[in-house]
Amino acid sequence: MTKKVLVICDASPFDSQRIRDSLDMALIFAAVDQEVSWLFKGPSVLALKKGQQPSKLGIKDFLKQLKTLEIYDVDRIFVCESALAQFALTPDQMSIDIEALNIDQQKVLISTQEHVVKL
Repeated sequence: MTKKVLVICDASPFDSQRIRDSLDMALIFAAVDQEVSWLFKGPSVLALKKGQQPSKLGIKDFLKQLKTLEIYDVDRIFVCESALAQFALTPDQMSIDIEALNIDQQKVLISTQEHVVKL
């Protein structure tokens, strides 16, 4: 039975493994045929910015895997509208297609999920 699962991440892309763990979580749920969405909040939106080069920091470039999410049917990627504004970013500066949501839209999204995972 397919369940609606939302993965939420608010970690900076290079501070910890939380975005990598969130990516792994999203892919695991997708592998078992769950309807997976992902919400990026706070500094995690920086992971989606075009032109990231984690290898220059000595970090394995897991961000390129974000572009493969659609293949795994993780095709609903949401971004907090205020986080975009906080970092002076626009949707066209993102490396993948996103949907920007205001706080009220985020609350509705969360309320429509059967499972919400925040790492």
